[in-house]
Amino acid sequence: MAGKIYLVGSGPGTLGLLSQRAAAVIAGADTVLYDQLPGEEILGSLPAAAEQIDCGKFGGDHIKEQAEIERLLIERARAGRNVVRLKGGDPFMFGRGGEELEAVREAGIEVEVVPGISSALAVPASVGIPLTHRRYTSQVTIVTGHENPAKEGSAINWAGLAPGPGTIVVLMGVKNLPRIAEVLIAHGRDPATPVAVIERGLRRDQRVTVGRLDAIAGLAAERHVKPPAVIVIGGVVELYDPASPALTPPEGTTNLL
Repeated sequence: MAGKIYLVGSGPGTLGLLSQRAAAVIAGADTVLYDQLPGEEILGSLPAAAEQIDCGKFGGDHIKEQAEIERLLIERARAGRNVVRLKGGDPFMFGRGGEELEAVREAGIEVEVVPGISSALAVPASVGIPLTHRRYTSQVTIVTGHENPAKEGSAINWAGLAPGPGTIVVLMGVKNLPRIAEVLIAHGRDPATPVAVIERGLRRDQRVTVGRLDAIAGLAAERHVKPPAVIVIGGVVELYDPASPALTPPEGTTNLL
């Protein structure tokens, strides 16, 4: 009989925010195909007896292409193994989990999706930035920063997004941060809009860079900001207070601001 495939979201990268269901599924896995975003703490907890296959992507360098990942999922499941596809955050938030779900369904293999806490929500919250606040906005838009905002045929309506009052959360946007800021300002976003760039959220070496929209790219360059990072754009960033004695990380995390 064929095994079962689990598309698992590991959350933002700390065991304290890994769901009980995700932990149970991982513990019973025969094969784990993992990305690098789950982080060392979670990757270090993988069962030693399980086959572990690195599918990470580093700066555009793919250890395994998407088609090969899907082939491995199906191949291992048809061999009767319980297979975990372990992804950072939530498997359907810019993680190509939807494509993997389609491939597995087409192959006729049983599949379960285990949701995870997206870094788009968890990382800003962990440093005291609420994405919505009655004094600022009741709207949040989450976009990928992996595509160039100036390219023709962008899937993101930057012109419609820029002038609104809502919070914008950008994932995978460090490389394109200068162009993102430039395009938002060109389409009407106030240059003085506060921005926070949160590197390696909920990890020991987490770091936060805060500045105006028209200056954040320069600050990020000066501080050598590197991915992974979550970028928050909007008035709610004014609520960030690194000195707040009330702000403590969730149980199970080890980071210090």
